Amino acid sequence: MPRRVLIGFGVDVDAVAGWLGSYGGEDSPLDISRGLYSGEVGVPRLLKLFKKYDIKTTWFIPEQQKDILDHTYNLLTAFNNGIPPKGSVAPWWETSSEGTQLLLDKGIEYDHSNMAHDSQAYYLRDQDTWTKIDYNAAAHTWMKPLQRGNITGLVELPANWYLDDLPPMMFIKSSPNSHGWVNSRDVEQLWKDMFTYLYREEEDFVFPITIHPDVSGRPHVLLMLERFIEWVNTHENVHWVRMEHMAREFRDKNPPPAGARMPRGMETTGAPGN
Repeated sequence: MPRRVLIGFGVDVDAVAGWLGSYGGEDSPLDISRGLYSGEVGVPRLLKLFKKYDIKTTWFIPEQQKDILDHTYNLLTAFNNGIPPKGSVAPWWETSSEGTQLLLDKGIEYDHSNMAHDSQAYYLRDQDTWTKIDYNAAAHTWMKPLQRGNITGLVELPANWYLDDLPPMMFIKSSPNSHGWVNSRDVEQLWKDMFTYLYREEEDFVFPITIHPDVSGRPHVLLMLERFIEWVNTHENVHWVRMEHMAREFRDKNPPPAGARMPRGMETTGAPGN
């Protein structure tokens, strides 16, 4: 069998919602206008880019806990003519101890929020637990190993700060470690170096890239994405796919372990729900 290298863009459309929440711009007309740019300028430019290269991509809308998950799940299902979303990404990739169960209950087939690997999909555990360090207590009370949770049938497509356009190339006034003026060619080289190593050292791997319309919709970043896409396309056995495709291909090759809690609708056969 020829090797399978699966690469794809996940587009996080935070838009105005991002500035009302995580980015801390809820009191700034300037920042709200940046959210408008994301939806009204960045999104059309990215759609034009993907059409130029005939690339299928994955789009994410911000989600939080159960009430917001319910609302966005129903909203996206209606928008997609009755077809529910298959994957989830947590805001800032920060999940909660309840998050995995909520996704399983909804029938979500994959998550893209954890970082236990950087090039291989894996089945997510329901809840790992650990003991925090308490320097005011005796060491033996907190020197305990991490306890692994139970494997589920939810596929994890690893997130990766180093394959994210936002940290180096988006300025956020309320975030002390945001940059915004990193040369896009430096980011391009970082992505190329990561891909080069994996292409040399691993037979099959996934390469999920996270981009945002407020960043990658900028002219200089669009030019970088064109160069990167064209460079990737010089490699053999590389396929641009949606994240749903990555998850299903992993599931086909790696059946969930017996007894794993499956996403709703997949309990009997492990096959994707309709």
